[in-house]
Amino acid sequence: MITNTKPIPFVADQSFFGHPKGLFFLAFTEAWERFSFYGMTALLVLYMVNQLLQRGHVENIAGFSAFRSALESLTGPLSPIALASLIFGLYSGFVYFTPVFGGLIADRWIGQRNAVVIGALSMSSGHIAMAFERTFLLALLLLVIGSGFLKGNISTQVGALYQDDSERTGGFAIFSMGINCGSVFGPLVCGFLAQYYGWHYGFGVAAILMLAGLATYLCGYRYLPAKVDRRGQTSERLTRTDFRVIGALIAVVLITVFQSISYYQLYNVFKIWIQKHVDLRVGGFDIPVPWFQSVDALVAILAVPVLFWLWRRQATHRGEPGELAKIGIGAWIAAASHLILAAAVVSAHGARIHPIWPALCATGMGVAFLYYWPTLLALVSRAAPARVNATMMGIAFLSLFVANNLIGWIGGFYERMSPASFWLLHAAIASMGGLLVLIFGRRLGRVLDTTAPQPMRSSAMTLELET
Repeated sequence: MITNTKPIPFVADQSFFGHPKGLFFLAFTEAWERFSFYGMTALLVLYMVNQLLQRGHVENIAGFSAFRSALESLTGPLSPIALASLIFGLYSGFVYFTPVFGGLIADRWIGQRNAVVIGALSMSSGHIAMAFERTFLLALLLLVIGSGFLKGNISTQVGALYQDDSERTGGFAIFSMGINCGSVFGPLVCGFLAQYYGWHYGFGVAAILMLAGLATYLCGYRYLPAKVDRRGQTSERLTRTDFRVIGALIAVVLITVFQSISYYQLYNVFKIWIQKHVDLRVGGFDIPVPWFQSVDALVAILAVPVLFWLWRRQATHRGEPGELAKIGIGAWIAAASHLILAAAVVSAHGARIHPIWPALCATGMGVAFLYYWPTLLALVSRAAPARVNATMMGIAFLSLFVANNLIGWIGGFYERMSPASFWLLHAAIASMGGLLVLIFGRRLGRVLDTTAPQPMRSSAMTLELET
């Protein structure tokens, strides 16, 4: 009797507009998950500053006294705003750190399908726990752990549904619609409910939508691969040239930390500043502060075809900017966006400013993000040696872990500075990224442009869609 131990390849059921049926369940799962994630994130800092960290509430948080003492042993005494900023930075930073381990556990032991279920259960529990003051720290921990299991593994499954690369690209385009829709509507719905009905309504709907995402995934469970085999691996040893390329890529990743600090402050102190310094009443309606977070997400949808048209036109006439040039341009756009805020504050002479100015800043930051972040991921996926391609992609995402922790620390300076000075500081931070590209870009470009293009692996493609 002959037994075949070779794993049977997963064959997807083609019945969703010419795409695998599993894509439908993955796209809607991701839409609900992103809705809940961005909706909760839009409320988090405001909730801590306006209620949770105030007297009469902070005492209710289980384990918070020891947690705060541990933080202040490193930073010194923290005001509620500084503490909220630091907590947000730690939370958002570790959201980008734990997927490294979630992917490792899925690859080696439990498979992507089980990992996503565990992640969705953990995140659902976290969103439910967020609705209660006592379980606040537990909620953050569950959300970080859940994101680690879910974030990379669900998108990896999208790639595994396809055998043809051209069809896979279309599948990711559909899947990315779930990400974009969730990131736009999450802050809008949760922000409205929190402002007009209470914080716990905003957190509650985030929990409900996360549970809807889990239910959607379980309904499509049988249409999804249990475990994704990594393709495009090689046993060849790294050469001296490979190590030069790896060093150059790490240098570029470190440069983008400056852009990311500037960008991700939109999710943190930016909302605290809006609450105090922006006239939010327009036509008898009070604009919920979390809505400004949706501006950036909306730009991520609308500006993509415009930028593609611009880059094609530049390629036809003067020459499209190279990858490093685009990363540098993103830094300068981010700096200009923060200068808009500083100029608006100075010209207001202490009065509240019109909401158009923070909206313009968020718009500019959205364009800056499109210039530098997808370009960085495309550069890594192209230039990184095949043997370490996925590892280098993980290192790129670890830069967001560093940047988000730094924005939490930098946010602690908000109360010690004038608003104009605070945003000028962020303009200077973004400019540093642009200056480093000017100084080192040509040298780094020579190393990276001479490398042969690497085949696009599923692990690299999936990460490009996650932000």
